[in-house]
Amino acid sequence: MSFAIDKFGSTLIVQPEGQINSANAVAFEADLMSQVDQGELRIVLDLAHLDYISSAGLRVVLLLAKKLKQAGGALMLCDLQPSVREVFEISGFLSILKVSDTRAEAIEALNAG
Repeated sequence: MSFAIDKFGSTLIVQPEGQINSANAVAFEADLMSQVDQGELRIVLDLAHLDYISSAGLRVVLLLAKKLKQAGGALMLCDLQPSVREVFEISGFLSILKVSDTRAEAIEALNAG
């Protein structure tokens, strides 16, 4: 798994590619948490190029959302592929996380709220 980081105004966009699984979730979590520690409080996870997410990956997303909320920030997910959306749906995460269809909608929602 690799990921790209982009910045749009005060919003950080993280776009993982491939799979988030037990082999790479710890490193991905460390990278994301260091972004929050550096003051990034508005993060969009653009999952357009994510093919698979395991329970370890779901844990990273949940920890990121929790840390951002505690710091007064916010997390948005966008562009979930059908197979990835299904994992979030089955786990119940879609009811507790904010999701938008596109990156532009996610950025707009974070900057509005």
